Amino acid sequence: MLAVLRRRCVDPIVALLTQGTTPEKIALSIAIGGVVGVFPVLGTTTVLCTFAAALLRLNLVAVQTVHFAMTPAQLLLIIPFVRVGERASGSPPQPLSISEGLALIADGALRAVNVLWDAIVHAMLGWLLLGPLAIAILYLVLRPILHGAAAKLRNAQRPTQASISSASDL
Repeated sequence: MLAVLRRRCVDPIVALLTQGTTPEKIALSIAIGGVVGVFPVLGTTTVLCTFAAALLRLNLVAVQTVHFAMTPAQLLLIIPFVRVGERASGSPPQPLSISEGLALIADGALRAVNVLWDAIVHAMLGWLLLGPLAIAILYLVLRPILHGAAAKLRNAQRPTQASISSASDL
């Protein structure tokens, strides 16, 4: 399990760091991909992530990779975003479940939008209230971690002073 996690998550970040991508850009790419990737309107996140990556000049592959990894979380967070939006707007809670929502989508996207319009609006409001803060927090947490990783990589790539001295003795 750790080997898979390293290969799928850590190694691509290390590759970006060794290719010269700044820790700030990587941190922002991960934050944008992760948070925009859970935007609670199914079918919109690929376009939103692409737009954000282009606008902020981020690594599109990094943003989209994180975004796609967040798909299970997106489904799990739809109802909590609806509840935040309902509370923020003072609306009474609607009876919702993931299985009912997915069944509506299976009947057709337009029918689902018609039936769930209030829930969709509340979910977007909930995300708009929490999303920017989550991006900022995630960025601020990841930036120093990635700076440390970049410093370790730079130090590992530099020849040691002893090896430089022994090479000059030849």
